[in-house]
Amino acid sequence: MSHCPFCKKKIAMSKAFCSRNCKENYFQLIAIQIPKLFMKRINTFCSEEERETEIEKFAYRHKWRIDLLKNKIEEESIKLGYKETKKNEEE
Repeated sequence: MSHCPFCKKKIAMSKAFCSRNCKENYFQLIAIQIPKLFMKRINTFCSEEERETEIEKFAYRHKWRIDLLKNKIEEESIKLGYKETKKNEEE
């Protein structure tokens, strides 16, 4: 058994993804590139309301799905040190 690279479900070895939706989401997530200056601006200078507005504008400008963009921003925020990992937040 293999696993879907996007949702991590178990799939047959002959398949690469469990569904067409997972395939599209996976490749769009890879295509999303977020500039470090944008990350700095939304994490340092923006309030929560402004942050949501900026993310929505950025997604619309680049024609990306908002939920995928938010996931990518969350990952990048942890990598760049703007946020703690989820394990540290629970402690």
